[in-house]
Amino acid sequence: MIFITKNSKETENIGKKIAALLKKGDIVAFTGELGSGKTTFIKGIVKTFTDYTATSPSFVLINEYTGKVPVFHFDLYRLRCKIEAETIGWEEYLGKGIVLIEWADKIKEKLPKRTILVNLSIINGKRKITIKGLKKTGNADAKSNRNRCRRNIYKSRADG
Repeated sequence: MIFITKNSKETENIGKKIAALLKKGDIVAFTGELGSGKTTFIKGIVKTFTDYTATSPSFVLINEYTGKVPVFHFDLYRLRCKIEAETIGWEEYLGKGIVLIEWADKIKEKLPKRTILVNLSIINGKRKITIKGLKKTGNADAKSNRNRCRRNIYKSRADG
């Protein structure tokens, strides 16, 4: 799936729509340049499952959000080497909720095959969001949910 957003609100809304397809145990790996909207996208996911507003955990490495489904938000930006990335304990959170990992390229070899990959880039002032691996869903057929997600996204664009 590929989406183009014009502003932060649209990027956050894509996060909310994609969150509808996520379930406990899912891992979402985010890559993209600094300022491309990774945390903004994650805000949409976190708002869907909790009463919290996500903030970047760059200095603490992880923010934990409790809610309908626990969300564990990792930010690996400050890690200097693969050994550091391998020793922070992110794997201990797998299966306990939804795991969101910013700067996941630092641990790409360690990510399970079922990981959902989200890449954000800035092109001509707009954000291009590319999502791969979004196959399984909680209670419904994946194709039906993806189509519903697309309809909702296009509807929200038409509304404003």
